Amino acid sequence: MASSVSDADRKDRLAEQRRNLPDGPGVYLFRNEKGKVIYVGKAKSIKKRVASHFANPVTRGAVQMTEVIDDVQFILVGSETEALLVEQNFIKQYQPQFNIRLRDDKSYPYIAISMDEPFPRVYFTREKHRKTRLYFGPYSSAKRTRSTLETLGKVFQYRSCQGAEPGRRSGSPCLDFYIKRCGAPCVDYGVDRKQYMESIDGVRAFLSGRYREIERDLEARMKEASAKQEFEQAALERNRLAAVRSLLQKQRVANEAHGTIDVVAVAADGTDANAQVFQLRDGVLSDRQSFYLDNIQEGGVGEVAQEFLLQYYGEATVIPPQVIVQLQVEDLEPLAELLTERRGAKVEVRAAERGDKARLLDLAERNARLALDQERLKAERSRQQRVQALDDLQEALALEALPLRVECFDISNLMGTHTVASMVVFEGGAPKKADYRRFTIRGGEEGVPDDFASMSEVLGRRLAQWERQQDLSPHDPDRNESFATLPNLIVIDGGKGQLSAGVEALRGFLDRGVAVVSLAKRIEEVFVPGRPDPIVLPHDTPALQLLQRVRDEAHRFAITHHRTRRDKAMTVSVLDDLPGIGEARKRTLLNHFGSPDAVLAATREQLEAVPGLPGKTARELYTFLHRTRTGR
Repeated sequence: MASSVSDADRKDRLAEQRRNLPDGPGVYLFRNEKGKVIYVGKAKSIKKRVASHFANPVTRGAVQMTEVIDDVQFILVGSETEALLVEQNFIKQYQPQFNIRLRDDKSYPYIAISMDEPFPRVYFTREKHRKTRLYFGPYSSAKRTRSTLETLGKVFQYRSCQGAEPGRRSGSPCLDFYIKRCGAPCVDYGVDRKQYMESIDGVRAFLSGRYREIERDLEARMKEASAKQEFEQAALERNRLAAVRSLLQKQRVANEAHGTIDVVAVAADGTDANAQVFQLRDGVLSDRQSFYLDNIQEGGVGEVAQEFLLQYYGEATVIPPQVIVQLQVEDLEPLAELLTERRGAKVEVRAAERGDKARLLDLAERNARLALDQERLKAERSRQQRVQALDDLQEALALEALPLRVECFDISNLMGTHTVASMVVFEGGAPKKADYRRFTIRGGEEGVPDDFASMSEVLGRRLAQWERQQDLSPHDPDRNESFATLPNLIVIDGGKGQLSAGVEALRGFLDRGVAVVSLAKRIEEVFVPGRPDPIVLPHDTPALQLLQRVRDEAHRFAITHHRTRRDKAMTVSVLDDLPGIGEARKRTLLNHFGSPDAVLAATREQLEAVPGLPGKTARELYTFLHRTRTGR
């Protein structure tokens, strides 16, 4: 009764809020009862657009969005273009549940150029945060991105060595110089900075799609070298030119007159969607990118495409002068104005109905539908394989119940120091990363490794956490679903000793029907309580492969935590006693040099060049380090 009354109050409150919404352009936010933003939308008229959600509620995923809205907020803006920008910023900030989202959007690769270094590096990265560096991307395929870097290295011969300064301690060039993969700016007989920067300019031109400019430059340099009778250099330039032309010829799909354009097409089916971006540069298909989207709101092609375009070009480092989209995409003019502002030059966004551009759009659409079908088949195949693995594991270990939830524990330490443990969870045969947990081992003597005692401690804590969670309401803010859920199977990384320690600590779980086994790595033996001989499963069985995946994931998770603690301890011990260096300056030094060892090895000039570090502090730091080394 109380629930229905509160629901009626909620609906009355929302109706009053909707009546007071403005009839103008802006952005609106739907929040749930916990205050979390679940949807961000834009509209020419906020009042009419919000009313349409409630007038025609669509089942979005497992729930109706309108059934979980508890509050409506809005921001009135001056134009549709401004509304697009505000919407994009809010989506990025809140990651709303019912908005279109790129899957794993933080992991797409980029190509970066370190313009803040005297001899810039060109490298693969998944981060895009330094203002002093140039980024090209995002790219959808790491393999193709690395292949592009391979081609660029052959043509432009930039350095592959790490660090702000080129070269190595020996003072001699590396193998790259002798196989014509680097101009060796690290030695006197290598290229000077001016020549090196010409190569970097070539890389930038290539990544920006200025292919005809590159062809002209290479051809001019070949002819110039030939005229000077520098035949070896002329042959080198000829080979580079041939490599570039061969690459471009294979990728040329349209008339060169089309210039630089992006063709974007979307396919949507239920809660899944795929977006294809064909990047044409000087008539060359420089890249074809495929993005899988979470379409929980089950939006149509036009709605999905518009949100994708906002997110994609919000992160893209290069925006072309023309973007071709499907006919279903509406409100193209505000989007064009926003991209024009981002690019700093006019951008046209339009649909294509005939000619080469329509043909390319149709090709992109077909690729999007095909990618969606393949993803669905792949997901179904993966689901069937996981079900088969769980069935086989239940049979092989004679389990009473299907092991739908498997937890695995692993210990990591280095000679008994910084001992940690990990707990990873697989549900339905797949990782459930939200339920992963890390532990810092409290007992034991530092420097004395005791994996048995550590395993006993962490499993005892797991059981104690489960018992504590049973006393908490599902709505209690202290409730931890990972610890509150009873596993079907617990896997311990180790042999008989670790299993014995685990069985003793998990007596409360065993009494409730939880199975406990250990997996020894030497020949992948599975030890079961009460059974003297291990179970040896064939290596090609889905059951053993599932156990191995769980064990390897637990090991990876533990090692990562251990390294983090160890590195933090080393950083603290090395840098904390330096004069004039507090937490902020320590972070500044580490961000600039990359590691504590690089800080200690820095020259006075390098320390003085650190942004945000006063010159006096830099000189005092150098003097302290120099005196300390001399004293040793």
